[in-house]
Amino acid sequence: MNIIKDKSFGGERPLFGLKQTRLENITITDGESGIKHCEDIEAIGCTFIGKYPFWHVDRSVIKDCLFEPGSRSAIWYSDDMRVENTIINAPKLFREQKNLEIIDTVINDADETFWKIKNLKVRNLKLHDGTYPFMFSEDIFVDGLESDAKYVFQYVKNVEIHHAKITTKDAFWEVENVTIYDSELHGEYLGWHSKNLRLVNCHISGEQPLCYAHDLMLENCTFDAACDRAFEFSTLHADISGSITNIKNPTSGRIVADSIGSVTIDEFVRQPNDCVIEERR
Repeated sequence: MNIIKDKSFGGERPLFGLKQTRLENITITDGESGIKHCEDIEAIGCTFIGKYPFWHVDRSVIKDCLFEPGSRSAIWYSDDMRVENTIINAPKLFREQKNLEIIDTVINDADETFWKIKNLKVRNLKLHDGTYPFMFSEDIFVDGLESDAKYVFQYVKNVEIHHAKITTKDAFWEVENVTIYDSELHGEYLGWHSKNLRLVNCHISGEQPLCYAHDLMLENCTFDAACDRAFEFSTLHADISGSITNIKNPTSGRIVADSIGSVTIDEFVRQPNDCVIEERR
């Protein structure tokens, strides 16, 4: 493998077409498309300042690197990539990719990040600020996520999440085949219009959670006292540990909790209106 180290590059496409190259302590300064249409690239301890530095780069490793705010839309159309121990301060990273692995990484501007990714593996990721991360992605595995970005995981499919703390609103809208284990989910309107959403050992807070859901499943989950109007127009099977403040107009299924504050069934309930709601005995 070729090695390029301790250098700075600027302007248009300075490293276009590289193959089998290790970049050590490289700085991509101004300009655009610093590393483009490349293959088998390792970037170790590098800093990216200019726009669009990693486009159409297949089979790559990015480790101990820094992406400054000017490197927006830095990584698109690049398959078979691993990113490790890296700090990202720029928005709109990671688009239209296959086989992406993220390890021990911090993204401080998560705006429109991880769009249309297929086969994404995440371990110990922190997301801050921004809107709509993970949108339209599928085949995702996450173990360790802290996020305060807005509107996370919308329109995703085939997702497994462990040990997450997500503070947001409108999370997991219109998702399909998503399972979340041992996590905290804080924010309004969780999981609306979802299909096959399963929550296991999770804590939920925020108004009107889990409405319009189809085939929703909860196992040993807990609810914050402020969670009202839960499960409206949803079909579900829910086993709730502790109490839930208010359940409103579930469509069908079964809900069991240690304690139920109130149940609202009014003229707007949808048929078949046969959900069994009961306190555990």
